[in-house]
Amino acid sequence: MELKRVVVTGLGTINPIGNNLQEFWNNLELGVSGSELITRFDASKFKTKFACHVKNFDPSNYFDRKEAKKLDPYAQFALVAADEAIKDSGIDLKAIDLDRAGVVWASGIGGLQTMAEELKGYFAGDGTPRFSPFFIPKMIADIAAGHISIKYGFRGPNYSTVSACASSTNALIDAFNLIRLNKANIFITGGSEASANDIGMGGFNAMQALSTNNDEYKTASRPFDATRDGFVIGEGGGGLILEELEHAKARGAKIYCEMVGGGMTADAYHLTAPHPEGLGARNVMLRSLEDAGLKPEDIDYINVHGTSTPLGDVAESKAILAVFGEASYKLNISSTKSMTGHLLGAAGAVESIATIFAINKGIIPPTINFKNPDPEIDSKLNFTFNKAQKREVKAALSNTFGFGGHNASVIFKKYS
Repeated sequence: MELKRVVVTGLGTINPIGNNLQEFWNNLELGVSGSELITRFDASKFKTKFACHVKNFDPSNYFDRKEAKKLDPYAQFALVAADEAIKDSGIDLKAIDLDRAGVVWASGIGGLQTMAEELKGYFAGDGTPRFSPFFIPKMIADIAAGHISIKYGFRGPNYSTVSACASSTNALIDAFNLIRLNKANIFITGGSEASANDIGMGGFNAMQALSTNNDEYKTASRPFDATRDGFVIGEGGGGLILEELEHAKARGAKIYCEMVGGGMTADAYHLTAPHPEGLGARNVMLRSLEDAGLKPEDIDYINVHGTSTPLGDVAESKAILAVFGEASYKLNISSTKSMTGHLLGAAGAVESIATIFAINKGIIPPTINFKNPDPEIDSKLNFTFNKAQKREVKAALSNTFGFGGHNASVIFKKYS
């Protein structure tokens, strides 16, 4: 069976450095930090007092009041990102076969804000179980996919993927493979997350996963810097329209790039720590290259997982050296989490959009906030520190890794 070719024809995002695609791309190039002091709740007793929140987001600009009340913020972000991607793609919904149009949408956690509000209300009361009838439909991690499907009438495959911080990359890979296998013509795929709240902050603080650099919060997300002390939690969503090539050509769609490969592996090592030699990360990049039919030297840019954790950044840099060898030193590498923070289950989708930016614009987004080299990380690797660099990008890879040892990588290349 000959596999179908898959192209990207639409993009949409809302995240800490951009409430739409163009704003996001502009701030990527400029190296803008999305980190800010928390004002949504009283963070005075928390170890971490900052986060990368979506800025100036008013749900009433996107939804009527009744609709907004039925949507957890993670689902709101999903619908905003998906809607921009649909509009960006120029799809005429009346002209396509909706039975062959699907949704694979991810979230690592789902409606954490809704769960927190409902449980706080219950435990503050007299023990009478007074729960909103919208509690479960707002909270569950698959509901964003359901909302998107209903809004656009997509009647093909419709589900959610959950693999912690690798969730939305897994969603992209599933949609990609379903199109390649001729199970559908078009997918809205991506992910969203809204866990930058008191419950999320408290949980990740208890794990000692977050940066506590409150005095330098604006630059606390500093991947590969020797003084990094954890990730900065973020929120938002990213949506991509993946489409079978001939279907896209037939409707005259603009094509951002071609998606050519994806890989998935497990560390099988530890619930939260990466394999110290980056074994799972190495294997997943090799699988992606094999799937794409590419050699290591064909890759020009890697958007790394790069969370700014002491162990993770070292392991990923070792994995890159193991896979790419001498070609490692010809690559551009960057972690856009230095700007957006870590969007958890939405990270893979938003970072794939950043990777596509590099291909389309010939600009490598920087890894900002770097000052101090880490002796455990090869200093000859080009992490595109602090300033964007111009470079033709013919093929690029994006990595995401999640708690549980989940690894996922995708490869995009210029369409020709």
